[in-house]
Amino acid sequence: MARIFTASVASVYPHYVTKMERKGRTREELDEVIRWLTGFDDATLRRHLDDGTTFEQFFADAHLHPGVSLITGTVCGVRVEDVEDPLMQKIRYLDKLVDELARGRPMSKVLRA
Repeated sequence: MARIFTASVASVYPHYVTKMERKGRTREELDEVIRWLTGFDDATLRRHLDDGTTFEQFFADAHLHPGVSLITGTVCGVRVEDVEDPLMQKIRYLDKLVDELARGRPMSKVLRA
């Protein structure tokens, strides 16, 4: 099992926020992307962050957006659509969306609208 599976989402979240802010994006935009991917409302997302939920628990509770199959491309040199482990693929989907947002991609394209 990958170490990231048992890491808390809250331990990685500040790094996502820092990346967003460094690139001129906002925490609100990051949260919008996470909510789109997971189906969580803001209160549920906050609860997971406050409770120190692991990535495994986080994605077990999520209802992935039907458009996740449209998330393609590479993260860390690995094509997200080719990741075989279902949990790792969900984590890579999140990483890919965060990367796209940080690169300045319009929100409508990040959310596959």
